[in-house]
This record gives sequence, structure tokens and C-alpha cells, in this order.
Amino acid sequence: MCPGGEPSLTKTYQAGSVLLANLLLLWQEFRLDFIELLYRCLYLLRKDSYHMKILMISPQPFFEPRGTPISVYQRLEALSALGHEIDLVTYHVGQDVEFPNVKIHRVRKVKMIQHVRIGPSRAKILLDVLVFFKAIQLLLGKRYDVIHSHEEASFFSMFLAWIFRTRHLYDMHSILSKQLGNFDFGNKPIFIKIFGVLETMVLKTCDAVITVGADLENYVKTVESDIQVVMIENIALQAYQTSVQPDDVEQLKNKLDLDGRLPIVYTGTYERYQGLTMALECVEIVAKQYPRVIFIFVGAKNQQAREWTEIAREMNLQEHVQFLDVVSPAESMVYLAYAAVLISPRLDGTTTPLKIYSYLHANRPIVATNITAHTQVLSPEIAVLVEPNKDAFAAGILRVLRDPELAECIAKNAHEFAKQKFSHQDYTSKVNQIYQSLSSVLEVEEPALSWKE
Repeated sequence: MCPGGEPSLTKTYQAGSVLLANLLLLWQEFRLDFIELLYRCLYLLRKDSYHMKILMISPQPFFEPRGTPISVYQRLEALSALGHEIDLVTYHVGQDVEFPNVKIHRVRKVKMIQHVRIGPSRAKILLDVLVFFKAIQLLLGKRYDVIHSHEEASFFSMFLAWIFRTRHLYDMHSILSKQLGNFDFGNKPIFIKIFGVLETMVLKTCDAVITVGADLENYVKTVESDIQVVMIENIALQAYQTSVQPDDVEQLKNKLDLDGRLPIVYTGTYERYQGLTMALECVEIVAKQYPRVIFIFVGAKNQQAREWTEIAREMNLQEHVQFLDVVSPAESMVYLAYAAVLISPRLDGTTTPLKIYSYLHANRPIVATNITAHTQVLSPEIAVLVEPNKDAFAAGILRVLRDPELAECIAKNAHEFAKQKFSHQDYTSKVNQIYQSLSSVLEVEEPALSWKE
């Protein structure tokens, strides 16, 4: 051994020990943060890649460009974009649409039912029974994570969710017991009471609720304060997909032979509560001051256009009105772009009409009745709001026609409001939020283990 070698080796060992000790201290200091960071990364990766199997039950004609079917379309679009797998049970009536991971299961065709009108009817009772059995058939063949029910399908979905031990998400578009009062069929105290009891049972037993307005959200909380509820306001179906070109508007004008006319446009159904009678009564008032005015009502079905044209002829208004059949959502955007004024003469209700969301995107002045269904979304800054009577409604239209600066201002404000509040991205995010709340596998707010003392 060389002289002095042992002390040198000893010093080397000591230095190595010090270095190792320092490294261990550093690891001790940072390892918990590292492990927690790794845990959270794995959690987020698992969360993003988690896809549910969903049974959606929609007792409506799907697809048709009206109310609830449009909401169903938007839910499917968002869930498909999020990567979930959806089986939709619906009526035999309606147009097929295609989304990735979405399969439509229709009930067997009933030849005597070619059209399903809005609201309760004998036809809907029969079709809802068929929807019920179709849902059972699918549940027996596949394990679903969630039953997503719309409207009255929630009444039997709460039992199916219990029997098949799955979660139930109720998509609440209205208070069904109150909706019966808007229609002749089913508008009986006993039926209204039964619907009220069933709806309360649904809200007390389901795992989560989607509402389409603040009024429904408040109602849900009064029935069941602890329930998970997310308000997902609708968006314009085609506003973010369809760009209306000037040539499209010119073609429509030529098609309707309306060159030089002043168009006041309504799009939607012809149901009684929509206020078309009141709108027709104010045509004469507006036409006296603006003889070129033409009121265009888009959305007739079956014989409605012919029937309303006859009513207008009896009122000697045939030169100032046109009643047109329902058109595709993309085509309806052309009518909105053609309008000088957009109107919504609805008489009552608390659920915002879906047309309002399209109106907001259209960059045209809006005149609407001052009722809860409208004021949940509209304000004096983005629309002219008037009382639901013919004189007030006519005055609102005349106010917009007489004041181009006002018309331009509220139209611009409405368009900006729609872009900020009702975007496709926000809509999809809210749908994702409610579905994440349904996943017990992913219900981790903080790591279960706490390493830091």
C-alpha cells in the first residue's frame, strides 16, 4: 500500500457519504411533490380518456327543426364530440342524422301515425309505450353507464335506472305538469296532478338534472335542494355552421317574389301559445304606415299554411302576409338574414323559445313580448320588449322601423351578446361538466392519500 493512501481513501469515502446524504435529503424534499404531480397527471389522462355508454331516450319525432328535437340534436352533437357512445331511442317519425359514436334506434313503424304534433296526444301515448319497450330491449342487451331521459321519458326512466342499476340524468325542458295547460288534450286537473307527482318523484330520485333556463333551475332546487343541476342554455343550431351569403338572400327574395318589400320575419311553430293571432292582428296597424311591409311566418305543417292564408284573406291582409311551410335549419338562417325585423309574439310560458338563440346570432333587430320566456335571455339592450297585445306589439315594430339607429344598435348588441354567452365551446363544456359529475370512478377532487404532514 502506498504511503498516505488510507487517509486519502477515507476522505473520498467521507465526501461520497456527504454527497449521498445531500442527494437523499433533496429526494426526501421533492419526492412527495413529484409523486403527487405524477398522480394528478395520471388522473387527468384517465379522466380525459374516459368514455361513457349512454342510453338517451327522446319521446319526440327526431329529427325535426322544432323545440326539444333541436335540444336533443345539440346534446348528441356535444356528447359525440366528447367521445361518448350513445344509443338514442326515439319515434319512427323524423329525419336521420349522423354523428360519430351515435346510433339511432327507432320504434317500429306505425302506419297510421305519419306526424306527431307538439304537446300531449293519443299518438304520443302509443309511441311512448313503444319507446319504453325498445329501451328495455336495449338495456337487456348492453350495460349502460347513464340513462339520459328527455321530458316524459323520465317517468319510466327512473324505474329503469333503478332496475338496471345505472345512473339517471333528467333533461328538463319544461315543467310538464304546467305544459299540459297549454293544450286541449290532457288539460284536466287529475292528469295535471299525476304529472306533478311523477315529476317530483323524478327530481327526488335522479342523479342529476339539466335545465334550459334559470326558472327551471330554481324550480328544481325548490323540489330537491341537494340535487346536482346544470343549466345548459340552447344555442343556435346552425349559427356557428352556416354562413349566409348575399346571393342566398337574393335567391330567396326572387323565389318569394318580394323585391322592394319590407320583410318582418317569424320562424317557429304555429301553436296557439306562440301568439300568431296577435301578430296577425297588428299587421294592419303596421301596414298603414309602411305599405310595403310583408309579414313572413315560417314553420307551418300539414294544412296550417293554407288555413292561416284563408284567415288572412278574411281579414283582408293577404297582400301583407305569407305563411310558409317548415324549412331546414340552414334555410331558416337565410330567412333571418333577409329580415328587416325579427319577431317573437309568444303570449306566455317560462321556457325560452329556441328561435331566440338563432335570432340573436342573425344580427337583426328583435321585437318580442315582455314575458319570462323571453326576458330570461333578452333585455332592452338587445331587443325591443313589449306587452303581449296587438297595439303594443305593433308599436314595437314601428319603433324599430322608424329608428334605424336603434335597430342597428340592438342588432349589433344582440350579435355580440350571442357570441360571448352562447358559444359552441361553452355548450360542450357544460355538457361535459354534468357528465363528469355522474362518474363515480372519476369523483376525485383531491388525492385520497395525504403525504404531507
